[in-house]
Amino acid sequence: MRMIYGCAGLGLFATGFVMPLSAMPVSAMTETEFQKAAAEIFAPVIAEYEVPGLAVGLTWQGRDYVYTTGMADRAADKPVTDKTLFELGSISKTFNVALAALAEQQGHLSLSDPASVQLPDLKDSGLGAVTLMDLATHQTGGLPLQVPDEARDDSALMRWLQTWQPVPGAGERSYSNISIGLLGRASAEAFGGDYATVLRDHVLHPMGLENTYVDVPQAQMPQYAFGYSRTDDSPVRVNPGVLDSEAYGLKSDLRDMLRFLQINLGDVKILPELQDAVIKTHAGQTRTRHFDQAMIWERYPWPVQREQLLAGNAPEMVTESQPATRLAEPETSGQGVLFSKTGSTNGFGGYVAFIPDEDLGLVIMSNRNVPLPARVDAGLTLIESVLEMKQ
Repeated sequence: MRMIYGCAGLGLFATGFVMPLSAMPVSAMTETEFQKAAAEIFAPVIAEYEVPGLAVGLTWQGRDYVYTTGMADRAADKPVTDKTLFELGSISKTFNVALAALAEQQGHLSLSDPASVQLPDLKDSGLGAVTLMDLATHQTGGLPLQVPDEARDDSALMRWLQTWQPVPGAGERSYSNISIGLLGRASAEAFGGDYATVLRDHVLHPMGLENTYVDVPQAQMPQYAFGYSRTDDSPVRVNPGVLDSEAYGLKSDLRDMLRFLQINLGDVKILPELQDAVIKTHAGQTRTRHFDQAMIWERYPWPVQREQLLAGNAPEMVTESQPATRLAEPETSGQGVLFSKTGSTNGFGGYVAFIPDEDLGLVIMSNRNVPLPARVDAGLTLIESVLEMKQ
């Protein structure tokens, strides 16, 4: 079913490593040909950043393509497969907002309400008047990226938030694990449970995602890759922390992530309320210099200029507050849009994108935190190479 939307040398990766796919008709791309193209495009990335293992998946016009290479666990000599579990980092946030939108669909909360309605501890704080939708779009005016060191538990975080005030002169958009973490906390409380359980019962399992977890079950631990630190190449996994589950805590495999993209494209039928919630997360809410901000998803024009996509994924878009203007009305059309989101932990780096006009979705997962522009650039090169077959 297809959804109807109503409402360094990075140039190295972009040219010179792409097989001539344009000569093949659309129906002719085989798995082997896709794997060859992906291998050639990602070879410079793997070499430059010494990536231990990589999984790349493409869903296009109803067919999935998979490329895997390298090691999920060097010590155990375990290769990456399509069932290897990678840490999603901030790609986890796209599931968080689907839960929030579903909570609104079912009448448990309103995204236009101040956050303090669901989180009374925030009343009279600097965040008291910030809406839940503002939390979903990082529209907080200076909230920091990470939970501060002194907030070692939920009570300490709430005490810190009660004294926090918007930063004078900061841009309206401040990419923050705190803001999206609070949204996840509010949604879970609206459903009457803890975040991991509520997300599993209301989003992950109803979507048919059986290998996506906040906490990896013991039986699946052999599939859980080790990440490898960029600083000393040591094996690492995500550390526990306040709001970690809500902001960056999911682990998933390639097949589940391809299904998640198919759901966002409308190619997989799910429960109507959940489908409507997914569509709501796509609507643009604010406008930045490089993209329109939806509920976590970043909306770029399609076709997109490479420079614009890379600028939107530059480090300062994450680490520094940026100007962002609220749109008079949400931008609900999915036509002419590339939806994009990156995610990282200390040992992992990922990227997901989907383009409704092309019925195409891409997922990249690696157990090295490759810089954002490098993985986005390689991903766009692969998308463009596949689409050349239509010419």
